Amino acid sequence: MFERFTPDARMSVIEAQEQARKLQAREITADHLLLGILASGKNPASRVLHQLGIERDAVAQRAQGLGAADAQALEAIGVDLDAVRERAEASFGAGALDRPPRRRSRFPGRRSAGGHIPFTASATGALEHSLRQAIALNDKAITVEHILLGLIAENSGLAARTLASLGADPAQVRAAVLRERGNTA
Repeated sequence: MFERFTPDARMSVIEAQEQARKLQAREITADHLLLGILASGKNPASRVLHQLGIERDAVAQRAQGLGAADAQALEAIGVDLDAVRERAEASFGAGALDRPPRRRSRFPGRRSAGGHIPFTASATGALEHSLRQAIALNDKAITVEHILLGLIAENSGLAARTLASLGADPAQVRAAVLRERGNTA
């Protein structure tokens, strides 16, 4: 399927892997694919996301785990994250809640730190949906716009939830992508 991707679409998938690596993730998620779209340059999908107020830092925060809203929700029920961190570090040492560094491969010649990061099932599903979106729009190649449409194909998917939490519901994103392409919503 990857051979059907345009160069820009390939670059956004490669950027997703780089974003996952920067965030020290063990897998590439749908949120990393969103980050890849935003980071891969001035493509129509990135323009749509920016027009809808979706910025890289907000998506990266969601991809890393607890966001500001999550911290506020925990605080509202009496959980102080700074106190939790202090107690954990007092008991288990500095950095106890930080992600552990990647282990080096036991097999010489294999790369682990800079090597391949696997896709989650939802990210793989989104890429499969991008193919379906291209077919539905009668396109022969998969573009960055198709990847974005694939990410929101399932309204309950991770990327759709991330976009909704940032103020852009999937129907709104789809309509904006189709307008950008010159199709009717």
